[in-house]
Amino acid sequence: MTGTDESADEDALFVLSALLLTPAQFPSVLGDDFPEACAALGLEPYDRGYGLVLGQDGGGARWTVAVDDVSLVAVAIAAWDCGMEYDLSPDERTVVAALPGWPVALAVAAPGIPDPHDPGPEPGEDDGARPPLTPPDTTRWGSAQRRLGADEIALQWEAWREQFDSEEAEQRADADAGAKAGARASAASADDRGGAPAKKTESDDAGGGGGDGGGLDGTEALHDGVRRVLKELRGYLESSPPPGRIRSGFAPAGARMLRADGPGWSLVARTDDIAYILLDDEPNEVLPVGRGPELPKLLDALDGIALRPS
Repeated sequence: MTGTDESADEDALFVLSALLLTPAQFPSVLGDDFPEACAALGLEPYDRGYGLVLGQDGGGARWTVAVDDVSLVAVAIAAWDCGMEYDLSPDERTVVAALPGWPVALAVAAPGIPDPHDPGPEPGEDDGARPPLTPPDTTRWGSAQRRLGADEIALQWEAWREQFDSEEAEQRADADAGAKAGARASAASADDRGGAPAKKTESDDAGGGGGDGGGLDGTEALHDGVRRVLKELRGYLESSPPPGRIRSGFAPAGARMLRADGPGWSLVARTDDIAYILLDDEPNEVLPVGRGPELPKLLDALDGIALRPS
């Protein structure tokens, strides 16, 4: 393997990016958990995990190389995140698999060689050969897009939280305006009748909720899919899910950012805030779960069993 400043060698890999594939940190586009992500690449789910090195060969073809030197790849990623240069050149003896294509989209390319493209079939390869890895189609909705959406919310938490607060405030203002208008109309009707305003019955309160976006105490009023997710999350506390189903990352002010996935759903939450749920059955929808008195307990319990990057 080599950097991008050497002459184009057909057998060289010009490294462009790298990813970690470990139980606590893996490209969620590949699966709901670590074993599923490994299976998507045809790799065994070893506890130590892998480093994924993305690059081009001398002919410009895209390749994803899985190596077992996880520490080396982690150091390179940390250096790049800090804006530092780092020549990531894993030893060929650490290579576990070389897979055609990239599982994620890259906006960079190696200079001095042809544009990125999928490699052609190897000589003598039959039709049953593994197809090149490709990023998910962003024009459609599915499990990969749902997980990527949850990842994006985690990255842009403050912006999403402000958007939720703004929408909630607008809904409250509309509700208050409607209530005041109804009260005025009732009072006017009472004046016309010469009596008191009509009393609110129990049915008037049906479906009413607090201002926290729907807490766990009111799950009967929540979306059916959200209730199912909350039930499955509680099930994770009773029976350990596959590695990587629940992951805990850093968040400001001593909080933790939680990411959890399951069949057809993803959750992203901060232990000191609310949660958001995305469903395969609800394309492009983000469903908030208000804090209430119960959500903090659930999030803290999930954080207690979540895997954390080392």
